[in-house]
Amino acid sequence: MNNETDNRSARNPVAARIVGATLAAAVALAACSDDDVAGPATIEVSGLDYGYEGLPETISAGSEIVFTNDSSDEAHEFVALRLDEDDDRTAQEILALPPEELGPLLAGVSSVLVAAPRSEGFLAEGSAILDEPGRYVVMCLIPTGADPDEYLAAAAEAEGGPPDVAGGPPHFVEGMWDELVVE
Repeated sequence: MNNETDNRSARNPVAARIVGATLAAAVALAACSDDDVAGPATIEVSGLDYGYEGLPETISAGSEIVFTNDSSDEAHEFVALRLDEDDDRTAQEILALPPEELGPLLAGVSSVLVAAPRSEGFLAEGSAILDEPGRYVVMCLIPTGADPDEYLAAAAEAEGGPPDVAGGPPHFVEGMWDELVVE
């Protein structure tokens, strides 16, 4: 704002209020972003070949994940693994661990939602509500090329841990992973 505008505002109290309100609104809008956390919400996430769509960087504790699969031929899952507070490794470093090191970490998953191609997901393990604040790695552990019907049948019978079905490397190797912060 220049001095001429400041002087006009000082002489006209209505103009001063309008300028003040305009500045306050501009500051408020600048402080907001799509990633702002606004309290628990329903977060709709879609699984694609091979990634997630609709997953914000940050959500509020207590938010519910609703997972759908937009793929036409692969089953997908939303596996949320909360990391220990003192774990400062990146998601890439964690996902690059050999199976014997990654496996024990997966015992602590918070949520597993599974969906057949072009379907809504269902809760396979844990809770669809992420209550615990912290940093999470989200990934799909389904083997690339696995038969969706075979995988879903094996998942329904599995008692903890990923089902053992034929296929290639897990989808996260193809890029189906993300990071999420729960506040």
